Amino acid sequence: QVQLVESGGGLVQPGGSLRLSCVASGSIFSINTMAWYRQVPGKGRELVGSMTTGGETNYGDFVKGRFTISRDNAKNTVYLQMNSLKPEDTAVYYCNLVLWVATPTPDYWGQGTQVTVSS
Repeated sequence: QVQLVESGGGLVQPGGSLRLSCVASGSIFSINTMAWYRQVPGKGRELVGSMTTGGETNYGDFVKGRFTISRDNAKNTVYLQMNSLKPEDTAVYYCNLVLWVATPTPDYWGQGTQVTVSS
């Protein structure tokens, strides 16, 4: 049983910053990947960034250095620092957890947090 809770979304002006947090709780295998995805209505979820327990990161091409993902393994928490935000960054941001225990690989999603970039 795993739960993911996101926080930190809100309204920000273009060029501003937000920091999202996601806390995972429950039966979490020690080897895992935590990630942020985003989604706008009518489109599929898009990878923003991910980080493994060992610190390996991956980012979506649109990030271009503006966003930074980090995590605290002891707290099972992943963060997304978003700088230089653009209106096209407006989306619901979802936290994702993949447990590397077997195939099919268990994965879990949070309920999402809204990020709105507007002047």
